Parts: sequence; structure tokens; C-alpha cells
Amino acid sequence: MLDHIGFPVSNYPEALAFYKRVLGALGYELVMEVDAETSGGAAHAGFGRDGRPHFWITEGTPIVGRLHVAFAAADPTAVDDFYAVAMAAGATDNGPPGLRPHYHPNYYGAFVFDLDGHNIEAVCHDAGR
Repeated sequence: MLDHIGFPVSNYPEALAFYKRVLGALGYELVMEVDAETSGGAAHAGFGRDGRPHFWITEGTPIVGRLHVAFAAADPTAVDDFYAVAMAAGATDNGPPGLRPHYHPNYYGAFVFDLDGHNIEAVCHDAGR
């Protein structure tokens, strides 16, 4: 349904480093960066696979409130890796890796708050199959 999503971050260089590490654990990478001069106001970084950005962060004033963004993980090990890397990169725990059978029997996820307090998740829907 969604083609891509993005939101502003309070400290672009720190958020860029954070998301490079955290999304790298899930096999995503920085695929595009647009500087403030080119974009006409703010720097942007797009993350994804195969040269196609699906998730963007932007230099600017963070939104009020808390977003929830869930990233697809290939398997439960990738969810575990995401969580460990996120915690080492300065995230705050919001739910360690594990099954979440209240969503469905094979839902394996981990939740962290990013540097701006957004609820960032890695999820695998095939755990235990």
C-alpha cells in the first residue's frame, strides 16, 4: 500500500548514523542522500534495498507525538540483531525480541524507541513455521 514514508528528526547526523546501523542489521542500506542545497531547504536520507528508498529521514523539527514504524525482517535472527544493534546505538527498549501471539501465532518482533522517541519495530511473520 505505501510506497515510502519519511519524517523529520531533531539531529540529522545522529539519526543518520543510528538508522544506518539499525536498518543495516535488517539488510537495508542508505540508498540516497539529498543535501539541503539540492533539496531547497533540508537534508534527506532514504533507506531501502536494491537502490530504491522506502524510508526517509529529514533534517528538521521533529513531529509532535510518537510514530510507529515497523520494518520487515527476514527471520527471527534478524529481529534479534536489529534489537541488539538498536540498543547499542542509543535506542531505548520498548519490548525485547519475542513472539507476540496476540497479533498472530508466528508474529516475532522487537520494539525500540529511536533517538526522537518514535516506536521502531522489526518484525518477522514466519517465526515457528
